[in-house]
Amino acid sequence: MVTFEEFKKLELKVAKVLEVADHPNADRLYVITIDVGGATRQIVAGIRASYAKEALVGRQIVVVDNLEPALLRGVESQGMLLAASDEKGISVLMPDREVSVGSTVK
Repeated sequence: MVTFEEFKKLELKVAKVLEVADHPNADRLYVITIDVGGATRQIVAGIRASYAKEALVGRQIVVVDNLEPALLRGVESQGMLLAASDEKGISVLMPDREVSVGSTVK
């Protein structure tokens, strides 16, 4: 179980996807450049089978903004996008309307 105090440490924010590139060392991964409200970050996400690059650019997504950076197949990821998955595939979590980039998700 995660305590409420532990959960409050996560910084969930709305980000705008600026660029999407194929990961150079993994067929299932994208390298995604995002704006989280005044700061640009790079994240690596395993959503390549579910989304075309063009379908993501310009979209708003929900990310965990304060994760410790991690190397994923040789590329640094500076956060994590949130997505749901089921038998039909992956669905990236997105606000249902345009909100200010960097907005906190509560």
